[in-house]
Amino acid sequence: MAKTTIDEVKRRRLASMSDEERAEFDETYEATRLALEVGERVRDAREAAGLSQRELAARMGTSQAAVARLEAGGTGATLTTLQKVASALDLAVSIELTAAVG
Repeated sequence: MAKTTIDEVKRRRLASMSDEERAEFDETYEATRLALEVGERVRDAREAAGLSQRELAARMGTSQAAVARLEAGGTGATLTTLQKVASALDLAVSIELTAAVG
């Protein structure tokens, strides 16, 4: 018997959702994707600056654990937090809104 893949489980779950459940799933999925993308960009900028998480945290006035959570996408970054990151790395925050895909 063939093993069920995670993609197959996901496909089945999505197919069985009501329109309301699917809309909630899509909203949560997009928020999570955005948090992960922001975290990746923060990590890339920190590493490009040659700083450790602890060093960035000190410049931001926060803890290393908070920086780790941000980089892991575990918390949605506020604009205030992104401004602190940018300031600590001598960068500027830029927000871009584009047409939705799909």
